[in-house]
Parts: sequence; C-alpha cells; structure tokens
Amino acid sequence: MPLKLGAYTACLHDRPLAEALDVLRAHGLTSAEVNTGGFLPAPHCPVDLLLSSERARADYLAAFAERGVELTGLNCNGNPLSPLPGTGAKHADDLRRTIELAGLLGIRTVVTMSGTPGSDPHAKYPSWVVNPWDGVQMDVLDYQWGVATEFWSEIDALARAHDVRVAIEMHPHNLVFSPITLEQLVERTGASNLGAEMDPSHLMWQGMDVVACIRHLGPLVLHAAAKDATLCPGIGVRGVLDTSFSRVPADAPAKVPTGIGTWCNTWPDDPAWKFVAVGLGHGIAYWTEFLAALAEVDPDMPVNIEHEDASYSQLEGLALAAKNLHAAAVDL
Repeated sequence: MPLKLGAYTACLHDRPLAEALDVLRAHGLTSAEVNTGGFLPAPHCPVDLLLSSERARADYLAAFAERGVELTGLNCNGNPLSPLPGTGAKHADDLRRTIELAGLLGIRTVVTMSGTPGSDPHAKYPSWVVNPWDGVQMDVLDYQWGVATEFWSEIDALARAHDVRVAIEMHPHNLVFSPITLEQLVERTGASNLGAEMDPSHLMWQGMDVVACIRHLGPLVLHAAAKDATLCPGIGVRGVLDTSFSRVPADAPAKVPTGIGTWCNTWPDDPAWKFVAVGLGHGIAYWTEFLAALAEVDPDMPVNIEHEDASYSQLEGLALAAKNLHAAAVDL
C-alpha cells in the first residue's frame, strides 16, 4: 500500500509524544501529524524550542524515526481572519510560525483552515455566509474575499519561500468549505503553494460526493484525513444547518477551546449528523474507493486518522479506525 496511513495525534494529547507514537505503531500506522497552535494547544510540538535550536529539531525528528513513524504534517487549524483580537492575530501568527518550522524540519505540508472574517471592517465577530440569495450577503462576501485574498497571498508567498505547501481543510464556518470555494481562493491569490486537505467528514454531512470532490480538485489535494461522519434521524426535522447547540458549562472538565475564552459547544441529543469512527458511517468499500481516488492524485499521500467519535475512548476509537482503514487499503 503506497499511501502513508497514520493519525493526527491530537486525540492522544494527554500522552507524551513518545507514548503517542508508540500507540500509532501498535496499530500499524507509520504517519503522524501534530498540532502546532491555532484552536488547540501543541503538547506534541515545542514550537518555540524547535524554531530556536537545530539540535532540538534533530532530536525531535529522531523521536519519530526511532519508532518507524514519519512526521508528515504540522496542523495549525484556526481562524486567522477572525476580527476577534484574541483569535485572528494569534492564529495568523501561529500559522506563520508553523510554516517557518515546517521548512526548518523539512516537513512539506502544513494543515490549516481558511478562516472567516467579519461582515465588514467594523465587525466584532466572524460572519459565515451560508446562502447569499440576498444582495447584502454578496456585499459581505465581496469584503470577506478581499480580506482573504490579501492574507492568503501573503501566506502563499511565505510557504513558497520555505518550500512548504499549505493544505486547507474545507470546513463549514470558513470562507473555504467546499472544492468550489477552495478553487476560488487559489484563483484569487494566484497561489502556487496552497491546496486542499481532504477531510471527507465535513463534505459528507454537507451532502457532497467525496470521491468526485477528490477527482474534481486533482493535484490541488495535498494531504488527507481519515474521518467519518453519518447522518442521523434528527436530520428529518433539523437539516444539516441546524443551530440548536448548547454552551458547555464554564466548569466542565473537558472543554475544547476554539479561541481565547471560547469553547466548542455541545451537540443536540438528537443531532442531524455526527462524527463517527472510520468505517461506521461509511463501509470498508467506501473507504477503499476514497483511498484509491487519493492514490490517483498522489500514491505517496499521507492519510491521517482524526478520531472525534465521542462514543469511543481515545484508544478504542483510534484502534477501530486503524483496523478499518487497513482493511480498506488491503482491498485496493
């Protein structure tokens, strides 16, 4: 199997790097992606130290090599375009530093999100336009694309200077959330070093044909995630654009940050859709087709499991996803 099967280590954030890599190897995974900032902390990547010390970088890469795992991506998902002062500037800086670090480490790919600006120059919060049937929404999009074009042109130049590619996860609540908007960003910026991170889960619940998306984007697909999603009975009355989430209590023990002082919300009890372990939303044959389509683009592409199935523990979910992903690869 030429594709590099691995995992994004965020699901093992409570373990030291060495232990997290041992878990990956125990499940036959030979590719790793680590977080470097943005929405999440970076327990598996001491960014400041690695930027400042060549010796530290050599030791860091050796920790992967000793376990037969390749570091295939640095992940800095966030909202670098947010008008919130504690979010946008910080996430943008994290991304720039991640690109610099990737170049120093010889890691080719940085994974991130496009971000979402506010609706206008005076907006306080990000504003995601879902359906611009109203002319006013087109005015918002015109402004947002102007902000995004300026920022991502700069990032593309920075990535080119460090011989790094930036793979953008097409994620709802971002300006880039589909193959069409990804192509729009590349066209507007004239980018040479921007492309897509093919996380199928967010395309699944939007109702897209993931394999068709891969083939539509072709060489713009730079990196991939193995993450599954399923539609639930609640979709009948909620639809996929449901907003009936609830806040996580301030004293909750396991909150997921989305910025400084902001947290991921709680799904409704009867959701329209949810994330599930690889193979539980779509069967093995589906994942074989997914891997085959990726191999058509790049037979050496990393495909890293992203475990976010709340029904399983960190280890159980990762083990199940790895088992099913390996089964899909065997059938190629």
